[in-house]
Amino acid sequence: MFGGFFNKLKEGLTKTRDGLSNKLGDMLNLAITIDDDLYEELEEILITADIGVETSLKIIDKLKEKIKEEKIKDPQQIKPCLKEILIEMLGESREEQKFPKVMLVIGVNGVGKTTSIGKLANNFKREGNKVLIAAGDTFRAAAIDQLEVWSGRAGVDIVKHQEGSDPAAVVFDAIQAAKARHMDVLICDTAGRLHNKKNLMNELQKINRIVEKEFSNGNKETLLVVDATTGQNGVQQAKQFKEICNVDGIILTKLDGTAKGGVVISIKDVLGIPVKYIGVGEGVDDLQEFNAKEFVEALF
Repeated sequence: MFGGFFNKLKEGLTKTRDGLSNKLGDMLNLAITIDDDLYEELEEILITADIGVETSLKIIDKLKEKIKEEKIKDPQQIKPCLKEILIEMLGESREEQKFPKVMLVIGVNGVGKTTSIGKLANNFKREGNKVLIAAGDTFRAAAIDQLEVWSGRAGVDIVKHQEGSDPAAVVFDAIQAAKARHMDVLICDTAGRLHNKKNLMNELQKINRIVEKEFSNGNKETLLVVDATTGQNGVQQAKQFKEICNVDGIILTKLDGTAKGGVVISIKDVLGIPVKYIGVGEGVDDLQEFNAKEFVEALF
């Protein structure tokens, strides 16, 4: 299973790797010395992989420092140095899961929020946990139906109200059900209307108050879903959500369809939010816990 996922990740990052690792390889094969021109070219390669200007400059600075410290003269040594820097920047986001827990899943419409919830539910259930889903996105007509389909795929129960009802009421009922049935994990969907920021803010605050009050002894985690294909736009979205509420981690979806996988590094660097899960396919098993070392290995 594990090896299979690494292969999927490697395959999923093909477009990003073509833009980053292959260009880097070609450049280093032609390089004779490590000079300013080489750093400039490298910076351009990093930016085109959607690592972002700010983060790319930071990486170059760290690289210059490392090369000076270790007295590196051979351009071929740049790749392993770069790997080390990226792993260090991404940090280790794996942490022990504490149950029972409520997970609020936020994100704009279209980023893969519903599918991510279904896949998360499947992961937790496969690990032997009792899982419940709350259909808290009551404004989008298809959201409740879609979530029901995914709860069926994952083989977990769902708490839902009618379309247009109060999302906070759905979450309230779901928490009561989770407590009564001794569930380990409750995963709540939320509305994704970022253009209507004030309403979304009020709604999320209301949901948060209910979780604090009704689930005071449990663990709470807020995960933001970001579509990797949107690149730096995803960083902007994350910034806006961070203004609205506390974000504990990112679920990065659609990594298999993009040349912008470098956005993972950008999000962590610019916003200080760890990427906790990554999606590299459509299947129910295609969402996995993020591992910095594996990610960087697959990237190169």
